[in-house]
Amino acid sequence: MKKLRIGIVGCGFIANGKHLPGLAKLSDKVDIAAFCDIISERAEKAKAEYGSADSYACTDYMQLVNDESLDVIHVCTPNVTHCEITCAALEAGKHVMCEKPMAVNYAEAKKMVDTAKRVGKKLTIGYQNRFRDDAIYLRKMVDNGRLGDIYYAQANAMRRRCVPTWGVFTNKALQGGGPLIDLGTHALDLTLWYMGNYEPESVSGTVFYKMGDKTEGNLCGPWDPASYEVEDSAFGFIRMKNGATIYLSASWVLNIMEPREACTTLCGTEGGAEMRQKGEDYTCLINYADGGRLVDATVDFTQKIAFGPDGVEEKPGDREAAQWIDAILNDHDPVVLPEQAMVVTQILEAIYESGKTGKPVYF
Repeated sequence: MKKLRIGIVGCGFIANGKHLPGLAKLSDKVDIAAFCDIISERAEKAKAEYGSADSYACTDYMQLVNDESLDVIHVCTPNVTHCEITCAALEAGKHVMCEKPMAVNYAEAKKMVDTAKRVGKKLTIGYQNRFRDDAIYLRKMVDNGRLGDIYYAQANAMRRRCVPTWGVFTNKALQGGGPLIDLGTHALDLTLWYMGNYEPESVSGTVFYKMGDKTEGNLCGPWDPASYEVEDSAFGFIRMKNGATIYLSASWVLNIMEPREACTTLCGTEGGAEMRQKGEDYTCLINYADGGRLVDATVDFTQKIAFGPDGVEEKPGDREAAQWIDAILNDHDPVVLPEQAMVVTQILEAIYESGKTGKPVYF
């Protein structure tokens, strides 16, 4: 079997933390052949760690786009560049995995979807939280009808004091926003995925810029308030066309006691489920009625299950990479469809717009 040749555009935190380690575990199926970053040292470092003898590094992503030997490109760059690089790669005949969020607005996300359809190449978005143990378990519950018709949900993406102080997270021109587009995108993706509902009717949102100078106690260290350009929290009420509703909360800095990141609460006609987080670990709280009694159950995922002969723990990013490569090699849909991610972007953009105007956004 011919290996897929992969190019990486953007060799920063997310590439080294997720994409490259996941692909490296698939060395029997892929070669990471090209590394691109506007900082040449980062591209060279990634090549040295993850490349092969014939891999190369560069600073211009068009070199990868024009490389006819590449089959796949991963886009791991600032949010505002996602559409441009993704569409260029698709037009050049490459399959593309683009890191979340898909784009900074709906128009760009739709252009990405339309381009992928027109050229007949696969496109997926990096929502790796779908591949957590608790997320997979809850998906099976939903698919088996254990919750019934899910008509209300909460999408939670709240940190107490954890503003990312590296990269360009607080740069609005490059990121398009703050915790809503960074964290809220994961929580909303999970929630819509479980509900199986991608038809929003209206969105009302509130966006706060209250804590940009409150650097004390930040888990990632202090930041420069003068360069903090994005919101610190945002909240949205989403009504779907069938009447189902979602309340979305996203923050980097919010004075709460119980942070939750990429979590959802689902309320259905047969039962409910709630994701809880403590550090890197997640649990699922399940509730339902049975035999005339109210039943509560806690499913604990802190006990890790090893895989492989070496007992190496399988991470969500590893599963994400494996299913993506399998989708290309065996020509089936990836788990995260671009049409789904497009709706996530559409809703996030509407929350920002509603927060700015003080009026609901109708679709």
